[in-house]
Amino acid sequence: MSNDTQGTSTRRKFLGMAGLMGAGAVLSSCTSVIATMPSQDNGLDAAIFNFALNLEYLEAAFYLAAVGRLGELDAAGGSSARVTLPSGFDGKSAIPGLSAEVRAYADEIASDELAHVKVIRSVLGSAAVAQPQLDLGPAFAAAGNAASGGAITGFNPYANELFFLHGAFIFEDVGVTAYKGAARFLDDQKAGGNLENAAGILAVEAYHSGAIRTLLYQRRAQQAAAGLTVEQVVQAISNLRDAVDGSDDRDQGVTMNGMGNIIPTDGNAIAYSRTPRQVANIVFLDTTGAATKGGFFPNGLTDDGNLGKLLAL
Repeated sequence: MSNDTQGTSTRRKFLGMAGLMGAGAVLSSCTSVIATMPSQDNGLDAAIFNFALNLEYLEAAFYLAAVGRLGELDAAGGSSARVTLPSGFDGKSAIPGLSAEVRAYADEIASDELAHVKVIRSVLGSAAVAQPQLDLGPAFAAAGNAASGGAITGFNPYANELFFLHGAFIFEDVGVTAYKGAARFLDDQKAGGNLENAAGILAVEAYHSGAIRTLLYQRRAQQAAAGLTVEQVVQAISNLRDAVDGSDDRDQGVTMNGMGNIIPTDGNAIAYSRTPRQVANIVFLDTTGAATKGGFFPNGLTDDGNLGKLLAL
């Protein structure tokens, strides 16, 4: 649903962050992209891919752990040992009580995100950055606390199916906007090149987002935690993301003006964009706009030497 009254919502009253993203890769299955850049190369393509790779490590770890497949990250070039999980959950067994439907969604998305890690590493070759330390435990607790104004403590996305869907919502919308925002900086626009492949991954991330938003909308009236409904928790997460990504209002919950809002868009039914800096604000759970680490990346992103330039865009 489009929002023709941007800036009029009350979302700005929330100052905090619950972030991420996974923010989608900037590439699909083409393994010769970097080698075929055109002469007008602005030097950002590889940096964008490595920024995306950091985020794909995060998304892959989140979903793989949810279905008990975290160890698969190691064979793809990541590191399950560098993933902090909530106490009592090791990512070797699926979230208890997952329905067959949600388990199927989670397994498919986990495989997609793992494939993104593999293909970006393949394309970048020796230039691919290593997986940073990922926080899927305390960072979620901090996000839940911020989103609820302190009403929700110790939020754990692996505690049950509903909490898992809330955790996924934190990531998926950010991935779509991050991916779209990166497209403007890609040089290679020929058939089968960077931009075309980026559009392909954007579509996959949007499918993921739509699936998660639909599942949450179906449960919108259900009590979630601390006296809040699913609809209210989702809106609070949206509000918090919106508080750090710029002066406008580019984030939406699963309802708007009393109606369903499965597809978040602007007034022209176009998906929003976020810059790398705006994405970083979200994944770092940062309200200052200047953090270089924190949140889901406690030690920061793995830098290929161009991260500072990318965040300045």
